[in-house]
Amino acid sequence: MIIATSNQWVLTLATFRASGYDGASLADIASATGLGRSSLYHHFPGGKEEMASAVLDRVDAWLDANVIAPLQNAGMPAERLDRMVGALDAFYDSGRNRCILAAFVVGQSRQLLGKRLAAVFERWIAALAAVACDGGVEPDEARRRAEAAVIAVQGAVILAGALDDPKPFKTMLADLPRGILDGGIENRDKRA
Repeated sequence: MIIATSNQWVLTLATFRASGYDGASLADIASATGLGRSSLYHHFPGGKEEMASAVLDRVDAWLDANVIAPLQNAGMPAERLDRMVGALDAFYDSGRNRCILAAFVVGQSRQLLGKRLAAVFERWIAALAAVACDGGVEPDEARRRAEAAVIAVQGAVILAGALDDPKPFKTMLADLPRGILDGGIENRDKRA
């Protein structure tokens, strides 16, 4: 079941982003959304686990539409990567928002949602690798670069949050297409 309004979905996402699954209480979610606990249980009889699953459903659908689909659509590889970069910049508010996927990878949610999270990351990596292959990169190297790109995104979100400075995230996003298509700085240094 989907949270009643778009605003309530965003507030529930924000609660899980801020506290993770283990730290977000039903009282926190109720307070953030303006729904009473009884309303939450009416919409989500499975409690917090069902709410987290609904949030992951929405995030997964958003990623498919705004990150993976643009990578798979027509266009030059660099253009497709630029569309993904723009979507990530918006979703993470230029590095100011915590990653909900990372928040769900730790604690109890890892056991509850782990297979779904792995599938989300795998689809993203596969789509990035396909773009790299379309740009002339060999498949094994394309997979390595795709994994490195996802690691860079996740790490930059963490660093930007820890420093309370979006610059590391913005810098990473600016470098990401080059890293996927030509190996980034390390390959450029080898050619010099």
